[in-house]
Amino acid sequence: MKLKCSKLFDKIDYFENKINNLSDISIYGYVVSINGSILEVVGLKAPIGSECIVERIIDGKVLNILSRVVKFNKEKTLLFSLEETYGILPGAKVFLKTFKNINFIKKVPLGMSLLGRVLNGKGDPLDNLPNLDPQCFTIIKKKYINPLHRRPIKKILDTGICAINGLLTIGRGQRIGIFSSTGIGKSILLGMMSKYTEADVVVIGLIGERGREVRDFIDNILGSDGLLKSVVIAAPADVSPLLQIEAALYATSIAEYFRDKNKNVLLIMDSLTRYAMAQREVSLSLGELPVSRGYPSSVFSNIPLLVERSGNIDNEGSITAFYTVLTEYEEEQDPISQICRSILDGHIILSRYYAELGHYPAIDIESSISRVMPEIISQQQYLKACYFKKLIASYQRNKDLINIGAYIKGNDVILDEAIQKWPNLEKFLQQKPSEKSNYLISCEKLNKLFT
Repeated sequence: MKLKCSKLFDKIDYFENKINNLSDISIYGYVVSINGSILEVVGLKAPIGSECIVERIIDGKVLNILSRVVKFNKEKTLLFSLEETYGILPGAKVFLKTFKNINFIKKVPLGMSLLGRVLNGKGDPLDNLPNLDPQCFTIIKKKYINPLHRRPIKKILDTGICAINGLLTIGRGQRIGIFSSTGIGKSILLGMMSKYTEADVVVIGLIGERGREVRDFIDNILGSDGLLKSVVIAAPADVSPLLQIEAALYATSIAEYFRDKNKNVLLIMDSLTRYAMAQREVSLSLGELPVSRGYPSSVFSNIPLLVERSGNIDNEGSITAFYTVLTEYEEEQDPISQICRSILDGHIILSRYYAELGHYPAIDIESSISRVMPEIISQQQYLKACYFKKLIASYQRNKDLINIGAYIKGNDVILDEAIQKWPNLEKFLQQKPSEKSNYLISCEKLNKLFT
């Protein structure tokens, strides 16, 4: 037993000597308590956001994990661990990571070299390709946008999806929410958008979703051709909630970088709900009180801060953003769905009813809306889109009467036309994932329905 302890202490001494000889490791503190992923440290003076290295011992080996400074509490510094905390002993040393004697605060890669890459929230490769050039790593500075410097949305964005182009026309620089529960074609719709939408660069943030879906989305939905002009930032459900938050912020920063280069960027974030859940976990761990369905108040301020970073800016490019929002239970009782509806420029609702009928994309066209649509298309086209939705609504309200043969033709002119044109209306709303329908073709299809 003494021999084993002696070897263990020798390893610890070796690790300490190795750490002390490194030029990028500064003075250390000590862990005094652990509460979940929160580490309380004394003796460490570090600014919010600094990265730290925490010692731990596993199978007699001295290893280390990364953590980030998130809060102060009198003489204690609170760190949020980016990895599992098992193996950390009482009094474990915590080293502040520095770079050239400057506190190392979240440096991530930005640049044209990101195109075609799959990275995590810290900018590390997940695609088994070489590491990015260290010269492209930079500290992200949040950019405040003067509301009077936001360029109005005037140009139509071609998404390549007939139902959206014709009935929910999107403008370049618009922010849209895709409200969906699981298993009704959300990922397929996002993949179609990423491949068919007219954009110079596509930035995809896969936040808090199943790890299996990351590769499936890249290989089977996005494809090799779609990946060439894309950057994928992945933080699946099994990584630290802090990394999920950072991945969402990093994806938005990449979109901002390309917008500053006068590029028209398509930002797809799946999902905004998982980002809010990660914010909730971190905030509750830090002692913040919940105010609505377990969400603390900071979550409801962080979501607008994230969303408002997209859009148009004078004399620069644009960021058109699609954020998915999960609706697993009654939407009226879901605070995340409510706040997303209020701050986004429109919403696309996916329906399980349509998905069960094999109707894809499963868009509930009656409940969906694009708030900038009337301003970017002609009045004639807008009236046709509204009339199309009116026919759909009339048919759906009277569907039971029609199916049992109780409706008598001639009682309702609108319903009569809806029944007559129903097969063509359904056909207009459906589209295979391999098909692309540009904006002009979509408008022609809509016009033919009323000629």
